[in-house]
Amino acid sequence: MPERDLQYLADLAAQLRVDSVRSSAAAGSGHPTSSMSAADLMAVLFACHYHYDFARPEDPGNDHLIFSKGHASPLLYSLFKAAGAVTDEELLSFRKRGSPLEGHPTPRLPWVDVATGSLGQGLPIGVGIALAGRLERLPYRVWVLCGDGELAEGSIWEAAEHAGHAGLANLTLIVDVNRLGQRGPTRHGWDTGAYARRFGAFGWHTIEIDGHDPGQIDFALGDARNTRRRPTVILAKTRKGEGVMEVENREGAHGKALKDPETAIGELGGPREMTVEVHRPEPGTEAYRFGGGPLTLPEYAVGERVAIRTGYGEALAALGAARGEVVALDGEVADSTRTQEFATRFPERFFEMYIAEQQLVAAAVGLQVRGWIPYAATFAAFLTRAYDFIRMAAASRASIRLVGSHAGVSIGEDGPSQMGLEDLAMMRAIHGSTVLYPSDANQAAALTAAMADLDGVSYLRTTRGETPVIYPPGERFPVGGSRVLRHSPDDRATIVTAGVTVHEALAAADELAGQGVSVGVVDLYSIKPVDAAALAEAATTTGNLITVEDHRPEGGLGDAVLDAVSELGPRVVKLAVRDLPGSATPEQQLADAGIDRHAIAEAVKRLL
Repeated sequence: MPERDLQYLADLAAQLRVDSVRSSAAAGSGHPTSSMSAADLMAVLFACHYHYDFARPEDPGNDHLIFSKGHASPLLYSLFKAAGAVTDEELLSFRKRGSPLEGHPTPRLPWVDVATGSLGQGLPIGVGIALAGRLERLPYRVWVLCGDGELAEGSIWEAAEHAGHAGLANLTLIVDVNRLGQRGPTRHGWDTGAYARRFGAFGWHTIEIDGHDPGQIDFALGDARNTRRRPTVILAKTRKGEGVMEVENREGAHGKALKDPETAIGELGGPREMTVEVHRPEPGTEAYRFGGGPLTLPEYAVGERVAIRTGYGEALAALGAARGEVVALDGEVADSTRTQEFATRFPERFFEMYIAEQQLVAAAVGLQVRGWIPYAATFAAFLTRAYDFIRMAAASRASIRLVGSHAGVSIGEDGPSQMGLEDLAMMRAIHGSTVLYPSDANQAAALTAAMADLDGVSYLRTTRGETPVIYPPGERFPVGGSRVLRHSPDDRATIVTAGVTVHEALAAADELAGQGVSVGVVDLYSIKPVDAAALAEAATTTGNLITVEDHRPEGGLGDAVLDAVSELGPRVVKLAVRDLPGSATPEQQLADAGIDRHAIAEAVKRLL
C-alpha cells in the first residue's frame, strides 16, 4: 500500500480515537479506551474493505458489521460520523436522553442490525446472517468485531464450531486482543497463538497481526475476503487506550471517560474533519427467495387424539410450502419437536443447530435481519440456556418465533430435568413478547400460522402426549383471544386454563355438573397478550376464578390472570406445580402436582 494511503489510514484512526474521547467526555461516561484499541482495525475496514450504502441501509448487497463488543460504541458512532451518516452535533449527544446513539448500539440507528453489549452474542448472530447470505445467493460479507475478553463466553465457541463446520467463508471475525478486561488482564493476555489454536481446531483460517499496523490490517482483511470454504478470524494484538499516555495499556481505565480529555486529544493530534468514502455494493443486487402458494393447514377430526407438537410440526411444513421466506431451526431434537417434517420437505431452509441452544436462538435473530421468518424449536426446558439471547432479541427489535416442546409435568417419566416449568414466566417477561399455549392440534396449527405475521419475540408452548381434539378444523384463534368452553347463567366459578389442563378442566366441570355445581371453563390460549375483557366478565359474573396450569405458580398463566383482574377484586385460586416432580406416568404427574380433574373439582368445592 502506498505511503500516502498508510498515512491517511493512520490519520483516520487518530480521528476515530479523538471522536471516541470527545463523545465520551460529552456524556461523562462510556468506554473510550476500548474504542481506541480497535480504531486502526475499523479505519482500514471502512476505508478499504467494507461495502455499504449508508443512504440505502436496506440494500440487499450491503455488508453487515456487528460490534459484538458493543461497549465500544463511541468507535462505531465515530465511524458513522466519518462516513457522513451522523453529524458532529449528533455524535456529542452520545448517551443523552432521547439520542439514538445509546450507550450500546441498537437498531434505533438504521445502520445497526442488532443490539449488542451482552458479550459473546455478535459472532453467533453473525453466523445466522452468514447463513442467510447462502440462502439469498448474495456476495455480501459479515464482519464481526469482538474483544478478547468475550472469548471466554461459551456462546463464542458454539458459533465457532458451527461456522467452521458449515464453512462460512463469508464470515470474518476481528478480535481486538487488547489484553485488558474490565477488572484486569484477560485469560490469555496478548497470546494470540492461544486463540489461533482454538479457532484453528474448529476449521477456521487464522491470521495474527499487529492491530496498529494499517498495512498488516489491510493484508489480513483482503486475505479474509479471498479465503474460500472456511471462515476467517483476524487476531489483532492491540493496546487499550492506544495513543494516550494516561490510559494506554493501563488497568483501571475501563468504562470511564478520560479525566483530562483535552490533553488526550492534543496527544492524538487534535480534532480532524476527515471523511471516509465507504465502497457501495454492486447496484441491482437482489436476494433470492423461494416460491410459495396457498396455505393448507392440516386438519384433525374432533375426538381424535393428536399431540399438540404434531399440530405444530405439520402446520410448519404447510406454512413452508405456502411461504418461501419461512425457515426452521432445531436443536437436534427435530423428531421430538416435530420439526422433522419441515426438514424433510425443505432441507435447504432447515438449519440443524445441534445441542447449542444459544446458537439456535442467535441464528434465528441473524436470519430475521435479512427478512427471513424463522421458527426455532427445542425442548422448553432447554430454552433457559438461551435466555440472554432471547432477552437481547427483544432489544434488537427482532421478530423470531420460538417453540418449546415437552413442557410441564405431563411429559411423564423423564423427570424434572426435561420438564419446562418456568417457560411461560420466562417468555412473558420479555419486552413486547407474545406467548401462546394451545390445547389441541387444530388450535396449535392455527396459532403456528398466525405467528408468521407477528412482530417481536413470540413463543408457542407444545406438549408431548396426545390430547383430544376439541376444536373443528378451520377455526380461527386470534392472538389476544380466548375460548369460553363452558358457560351458563348459573356458574358459581370459572376455571381458567390452557394447554393440557384444558382437558382436565372440562372433565372437572362435567364431574361438578353431575353434583349440581355449575362452573365455566375458559381456554386462555393467549397468555400474552391476555384476553382481559373475557377475564373481566368472568371475574364480575362469578366472582370466583380458579387458574390451572402445568407450570410453576410464579409468573405463568395464573399471574397473567391476576394482572388482568386484580383491580376487580375476585377471589382467585392458583393451581400449579409447586413441588419438585420425580418420575411417574403423565396421569400420576398431574395428580401429584394437584392439577388434574379431581384436584380442580376439589378446589372449586373448597372455594365455594
